[in-house]
Amino acid sequence: MGLAVEGSAPLPQHVAVIMDGNGRWAYRRHLPRVAGHRRGAEVVREMVQSCAELGIPHLTLFAFSTENWRRPSLEVRLLMSLFRLLLRREIRKLHANGVRLRVIGERSRLEVDIRRLIDEAEALTQDNTTLTLTLAVNYGGRWDVAQAARRVAAAVQAGQIRVEDIDEETLAPYLALADIPEPDLLIRTGGEERISNFLIWQLAYTELYFTDTLWPDFNRPALERALHSFAQRQRRFGRTGDQVAEDACSANE
Repeated sequence: MGLAVEGSAPLPQHVAVIMDGNGRWAYRRHLPRVAGHRRGAEVVREMVQSCAELGIPHLTLFAFSTENWRRPSLEVRLLMSLFRLLLRREIRKLHANGVRLRVIGERSRLEVDIRRLIDEAEALTQDNTTLTLTLAVNYGGRWDVAQAARRVAAAVQAGQIRVEDIDEETLAPYLALADIPEPDLLIRTGGEERISNFLIWQLAYTELYFTDTLWPDFNRPALERALHSFAQRQRRFGRTGDQVAEDACSANE
């Protein structure tokens, strides 16, 4: 791992974020919800820049869940319009700064022009290495596991995999984030303390950080507080604390 903001504490290699609180931010300021979403989109830009500057190579943002279709149709159209805006206006800037963009989720429900813009953005940025920005759009953790299971079943039917050989390692390559490390740190803004069907497989050993800060107010100092909290934790992955300490001492010798 790289160096943290202060000293030699470890940085997460992959940060995932549930961006919550846009509507409440607008409501508290007597503004329409659109104002909160627009400010939230600006924070996305700032978050990408901060992670790139700090040396965090992977950032995954929960942009639109499978459940978000239940919101008022006007708000859904607004969110999709903001997504279009990102793909049309921001992608060149992302590309110029070495950011690779990828989108995970069920694309069939997205409008044709959005799917085309996604394909073009992913193709343009596919070789960039400064930071991988993954947007989860029409994504749900249960959907992710189900689609992976379907693909494994198809492989079994084709004679490529035996049923008795199916285990965690067999399923993992079919999941949406199979080609990058699982998140080290999940940040959820807005005061709620749940994962809301986000990356339910990949978050098994992720450190969770919940903050009352609403997403439109989540700035660089707020990110650094989350990273400081992460740096104070001992990640054991089933081992004892003594084992982890011994391994750390061996690595430093």
